[in-house]
Parts: sequence; C-alpha cells; structure tokens
Amino acid sequence: MKETTRLDPERRAGEASVDLPGAADHYVDDRPFDPGEAERLSPEQERYFQASQWRIIWWRFRRHKLAVWSAVVLFLFYLCVPFADPIAPYDPNGRNAEFLYAPPQPVKLFHEGRFVGPFVYPMVSEIDLDTLQWVYKTDVSEPQRLRFFCLGDSYRFWGMIEGRFHLVCPPEGGTFFLLGTDRLGRDVLSGLVHGARISLTVGLVGVAISIGLGMLFGGIAGFFGGIVDSVIMRLIEILRSLPELPLWMALSAALPVTWSPLWIYLGITIILGLLDWPGLARAVRSKLLALREEDYARAAMLMGAPPQRIIRRHLLPGFSSHIIASATLSIPTMILGETALSFLNLGLQRPAISWGVLLNEAQNITVVTIYPWLMAPVIPIIIVVLAFNFLGDGLRDAADPYKN
Repeated sequence: MKETTRLDPERRAGEASVDLPGAADHYVDDRPFDPGEAERLSPEQERYFQASQWRIIWWRFRRHKLAVWSAVVLFLFYLCVPFADPIAPYDPNGRNAEFLYAPPQPVKLFHEGRFVGPFVYPMVSEIDLDTLQWVYKTDVSEPQRLRFFCLGDSYRFWGMIEGRFHLVCPPEGGTFFLLGTDRLGRDVLSGLVHGARISLTVGLVGVAISIGLGMLFGGIAGFFGGIVDSVIMRLIEILRSLPELPLWMALSAALPVTWSPLWIYLGITIILGLLDWPGLARAVRSKLLALREEDYARAAMLMGAPPQRIIRRHLLPGFSSHIIASATLSIPTMILGETALSFLNLGLQRPAISWGVLLNEAQNITVVTIYPWLMAPVIPIIIVVLAFNFLGDGLRDAADPYKN
C-alpha cells in the first residue's frame, strides 16, 4: 500500500500538513506548495459530487406538491412562447368588422341530447338603432363543429417560415370566439396566446440582468467590505429611495417613439432589470458578510485561495436557495411592471401584443361593465404570479443546505 503524501519538515514550517486521499502519486519535490491541492477533486469525484447535489435537490423538490404543479402550469404557459402561432385560432391583429365586441362563444358537446363533439352555436349580429350597440343572437338550431389540426389564417412561424397550420380552427363559414372580441373585432383568446410571448419572456430576461448585477455588486461589497462596501451601499440606497413606478414611467416615456416594437421591448426589459438589482445586491451582501466569517471560508483564505474561487466554490452555494427564491419572486414583479407600463400606454403598443397591451382596452370602466370579457388577461397574470411564488417556495426549500 502506498503511503499518504506529506510535505517534508523543512517546507512544513508555517504551513499546514495536507492529507490527500488518492494523492499517493504526488511525491515530494522542489515545487512550491499549492494550497489548492488540499481541496482539489478529481474530475470523476467532482462530477459525482455535483450529480449527488442535484439529485438531493430534485428529491426535496418532488415532496413539495404545490411547487411541482406550479412548475407544470408554468411549463404549459411557456409553450405559448415558441408555438403561439399554431396554438392561436386567429391572427391576433386580424379584424372582424361584423363582430365588434362579440361575446364569448362557449364550447358545447351535446345538442338536443345527442353527442356531437366540440361545437359552437353560430352568432348573428345586428345593430340596435336605439342604443347604437351591436346585439348578438345565438342560433341554436344548427351546431357548428370545431376543426382540429387544420389550416386557418396564415402566419410566419418565428418570423421565417410561412404556415397555416393551427391546433384548432373555427367551423367552415363560422366563428370561434372563445373569449369574445374587442372594439375592432380582434379575437381576445388569440391575443392572450400571443401576448404570453412578451409578458413571460420579459421577466426572464429582466431577472437575468438583475441577478447578474446584484451578485456582482453584492458580492464585491460583502466580501471586500470597507470603502468599497460603503460606496456600493450608498449607490443602492440612492436607487431604492427613488419612487419605482414614476421612475419606470419616466424612463419608458424617454424611449424614442420611432423605435420598432422589438427595440421598445428590449428597452423596457433593460429598464426593469436595471431598477430591480439593488434589492438582490443587499441580500447577497448581507449573506456574504455572515458566511465569510465561517470556519471553512477563513480556512480557504488562509490557504491562499483567490477571492473569486472562495466566492464561487464556498460562499455562493451557502445562499443559492436565497438567490433562487429572489429570482422567482422578481419574475412576476417584472411581469406586473411591464403590464402596468403597457396598460398606461407607456410600454408596448399595437401591433406588439402583451397582456398589458390587451388590458389597455379595459381602461374605461363603462366598457368593462358592458363587455367584462375584456378583463380576461387578468386571469393568466394572476395564475402566473401565483405559480412563480409557489415554485419559488419549493425551489428555496429544496436548495436550502440546512433544511432536512
């Protein structure tokens, strides 16, 4: 059996002896002592250690049933991001001049006691000359079956490929307005599906910016302290003292009106990300101030490990659960921020579509009382925000190294 390698006595003065399992092939020579060897793992050991950590996190997460179901709900919502065109039955900006403010058409299965399959009753529209409003009557004599996996309105898939395939289409010669139409006859359901592209991705991109800045400045302030900590904290306090919503509105209004919807979207995303990082930076700083005094962090410092290695390998895993929880809570905050800006006409506007743009149609309380289906975008917003909160709780508990 090979002996465990040790440093010779002359070189061991002032330096701790190191026992390295499996390091018998490293014999004593004239090389200077490398402190990193004391914590260095073989590639196989490191892969096994990381896989074991992720396996434990997955086992803990599965026990949180509400978080698992929230993840499933969010997965279904995010399917609308790449596949909105085939999922939506209509072009979201397509107008139907004969069906302005059309009420929702419920889907039925039975007609006169006989199973027909998914169908809708046709609507007949006419104008009430006394009130100057559209009046819709339902013809229950002839059901119209819906078409599935069919050809409908044309679109450009991902802006590149021409297509007409849809998951569901209206009946031949009929209509299918599951959530009704707006003042220009645009299908609300198709708008919700396409609006998910912007409303759901704005949170992910914004949080990526926020986490990057928060961990960078919070890590620097918490690890080095001193004058660096004071300067960063004063900057954070200045940013947090500014009123958030008016600042959002001012920066969004400063975006040039000549920009395309894509650039407006990127501008709003960057604004939300740049204004959200101070809270995360303060949390990271406070955690690092506490964790850098732990024995394992001090041992790594004494062994000569560089600061970036200590932060990345020793300190960050200690509060990764807090970062996960902060990220999942910041995503719905940014979704609500974009919704508020678009609702106030300071964010995206048609032809760009988001849930906030759709809610812009419901600014007038009179319109809401007469046509309540225009408030439909509120439902997915509530579901997504709650799902992210439940998912964040589950991920935080699963990634917490101190939780049994």
